[in-house]
Amino acid sequence: MSESASPKTPHTVARLVVALVVATLGTDRAAADTSAMLRCRQLADPAARLACYDAVVLPGGPAPTGGRDSATSPAAPAPVVSSPKPPEKFGLESRKALAPEVPFIESSIPGRFDGWVPGQRIRMANGQLWEVTDGSQAAYRLSDPKVKISRGFSGSFFMEIQGVSQTPRVRRVE
Repeated sequence: MSESASPKTPHTVARLVVALVVATLGTDRAAADTSAMLRCRQLADPAARLACYDAVVLPGGPAPTGGRDSATSPAAPAPVVSSPKPPEKFGLESRKALAPEVPFIESSIPGRFDGWVPGQRIRMANGQLWEVTDGSQAAYRLSDPKVKISRGFSGSFFMEIQGVSQTPRVRRVE
């Protein structure tokens, strides 16, 4: 490193970034808020510093209200935007629609059943057609085995076949 070049400290880098943002945006309001950001940076208390940064008006944002200097006084907490549904229901909207009314169905596989391979379709006595979706396979020699199809986690279904220890994952085709 040459003697005339000085090392870039984090403080210097931050000033360069702020200056670059101001130069890029090119508005008077952005220039005014740059000094507010620099004042916020000098606050020692983390909560006060965060409140100061939160109060800084970004370019293109709404003008500060209340006539207070937003950089030197803590800002009031931002109002919570109300959602159309209560917070207790957040994330449950789709689960309610998918709530299982029937936890399982029972039927049988008519005739001789020799097992399954991945992708095989199995017709039930009730007329439903189910396809094996996992990579499992098995060979059995059964006649008219009873079947129970149960709901699994995250919308999956599993086929329990009487006399078989494996339960392939299936999906309904028709």
